[in-house]
Amino acid sequence: MSLVKLNIKGISYSQTQNGAYALILIEVDGDRQLPIVIGAFEAQSIAIALEKEIKPPRPLTHDLFKNFADRFDIVVKQVIIHKLVDGVFFSSIICERDKIEEIIDARTSDAIALAIRFNAPIFTYKNILDKAGIFLKINPAENEEIENSDTLLNAPETISTTEDVVASANNYSGYSIKELYDQLETAVQNEDYEKAAKIRDAISKKES
Repeated sequence: MSLVKLNIKGISYSQTQNGAYALILIEVDGDRQLPIVIGAFEAQSIAIALEKEIKPPRPLTHDLFKNFADRFDIVVKQVIIHKLVDGVFFSSIICERDKIEEIIDARTSDAIALAIRFNAPIFTYKNILDKAGIFLKINPAENEEIENSDTLLNAPETISTTEDVVASANNYSGYSIKELYDQLETAVQNEDYEKAAKIRDAISKKES
């Protein structure tokens, strides 16, 4: 089976499941996107790794794993989302030490959080993307809705093709850039990374 490389498009707040976030992966050299619902902790860890300006005062779990791997010369070479069963994604982390390759089973959210920290590529198989990938650019003349009858919204790391999953709340539009940066610094010092990620989103929107 052929592998398809994916990039991270972003993380948004799920309106269909309390405390959940939608991690959006996008096909390289293609138009399909792969949404995966993940938990709040994993979303924070991924967002912090993506946002270079957010520096946690203490290492998060995935940062600790990275430091541990660096100390023992373990390198994450790539992450493969290799299976989709009943809406749940299964992933493998491909590691290497002393030119010996090992494959470690992992939750998709954890695997991607580590892939970012190691600058490792993310792949999935074409048949998984064919099954779970969605096109967000739809021809209005076709008047078709993207649906997936196998979608499970009551479990973490399940796919969702509803528009609500990619909706994002913005509660900081009334603040100035300086006020937002002050709040960002405070949130990071308090280790409130969920709030920090939201503030950083608001800063990005104002600066764009």
